[in-house]
Amino acid sequence: MTAAVTRTTTLTVVSSPACHFCDDADRALRLLGEQFAFAVVRVALDSPEGRRLVEEYRPSMTPLVLVDGEYFSSGWMSRRKLAARLTAAGAARPERSR
Repeated sequence: MTAAVTRTTTLTVVSSPACHFCDDADRALRLLGEQFAFAVVRVALDSPEGRRLVEEYRPSMTPLVLVDGEYFSSGWMSRRKLAARLTAAGAARPERSR
């Protein structure tokens, strides 16, 4: 019998200092983390990786958010849209009994 392979959805967040959309995205990810299982990779805008991602995706604002390496959003991040994407990826946490 082969063990099931679990794939973790990875969110890459490229952010800059003093960015209110970045702060909002952090709050949203904390809340969504209660419902969904995902890993967050935080990348500073002024780091080599941040500059590379900005060069590749050309976001109009920060944060630049990628889901499993694919463009998701820049600027304000839609919680509803991200929840739908995480659901489609099978990242929903099982409901706990009360």
